[in-house]
Amino acid sequence: MIKLDNRLQAVADFVPDGQPAADIGTDHGYLAAALVESGRVPHVIASDLNAGPCDAARHTVAQQAMQDQIEVRQGSGLAPFAPGEVATACIAGMGGQLMIEILEALPLVTKSLQTLVLQPMNAAPQLRHWLYRHSWHIADEALVVADGRLYEVIQAVHGRRKLPEPVLLAIGPVLWEKKPPELRHHIESLLFAEKRAKSGMEKSPRAMKGKKYKETCRHIEELEQHLSW
Repeated sequence: MIKLDNRLQAVADFVPDGQPAADIGTDHGYLAAALVESGRVPHVIASDLNAGPCDAARHTVAQQAMQDQIEVRQGSGLAPFAPGEVATACIAGMGGQLMIEILEALPLVTKSLQTLVLQPMNAAPQLRHWLYRHSWHIADEALVVADGRLYEVIQAVHGRRKLPEPVLLAIGPVLWEKKPPELRHHIESLLFAEKRAKSGMEKSPRAMKGKKYKETCRHIEELEQHLSW
């Protein structure tokens, strides 16, 4: 039986049932194997940029006797996929900006997808902004703790929606609606990063007069307002 950590399990939980999926940046292929083992997903294409992870994923697939249900392909981002080949793309453990670059690189493939399940390691606000500006919107979000670290997991689907205000792009619009137990920790982590940036700018009188400093101060104030509900 494939056992996922909380982070990858949250990704798996957001994958819709009954449709083929892609596991991009698969590493050892554990997510792909768990999706097939659950019976929820009929076919998974697992891909990775490098040969080593692809070999490790093929080993996992062989161990689990899932060669008929999981295909491993080497390539960058969405390059190994044809438009319409999979309905869901899972991208986990990468920076948000890299995810944007992957989604922008092959627009025909991206447009053919029905669901994106994304677990950015950073730049989540920028990723959310990109989604809303490119005819996607966030259907669900989760906060999970794995190995002492808090992770954000985003499920996005097609359809234009109003762009959330910047503070909710940072927090997560659905996270703010759902208010999971980890939300306060999440907002406090965002505040810590903003206050550290503010402190750095305060070492330079010139920086304190700039637009970025004012935006950071305003963002801190908005985040602090969202600590109470």
